[in-house]
Amino acid sequence: MRITISGLPGSGTTVVAKLLSEELSMELISAGEMFRRLAADRSLPLEQFSRLAETEADFDRWIDARQEEEAKKREDVIVEGRLSGFIIRDADLKIWLKAPEEIRARRIAAREHITYETALSGMRVRERSEHTRYMRYYGIDLKDLSGYDLVIDSSRWSERDIVAMITMAKERVRER
Repeated sequence: MRITISGLPGSGTTVVAKLLSEELSMELISAGEMFRRLAADRSLPLEQFSRLAETEADFDRWIDARQEEEAKKREDVIVEGRLSGFIIRDADLKIWLKAPEEIRARRIAAREHITYETALSGMRVRERSEHTRYMRYYGIDLKDLSGYDLVIDSSRWSERDIVAMITMAKERVRER
């Protein structure tokens, strides 16, 4: 079974994907980790690398192609990333995690040991950049959640609760 987990920065996709991977003993492919590695390889902060990616489509296209290629090689895999639900067209279960902006910014601030204001500002820059890039490169509107099987508000549930919801949804999909 192929499962995608997507959401905006700070929505909990990485944490949930890692926990789900452990729970289900499924391999995890993370587009976010790939993007962060590319930024680190160039010694650039994420916001600056995002702006660079606006002018150089190769970064996004490489990550997206790699995700798709790796997912196709596996029967059972979890693919986590902003566009995973769009890129992995044949996914059996597509999840979108959402949370209010202020909660997402607080999570990012705590994770990266920065101020809330810095996290909020950087998050907004990054999201604008991604919305612009994804619309330009692929015609994808991240606000359109109609392609997702399950949309979960991660501010209302613990990570373990979300994993339990996804596990139950996975079992329902298998029953079909």
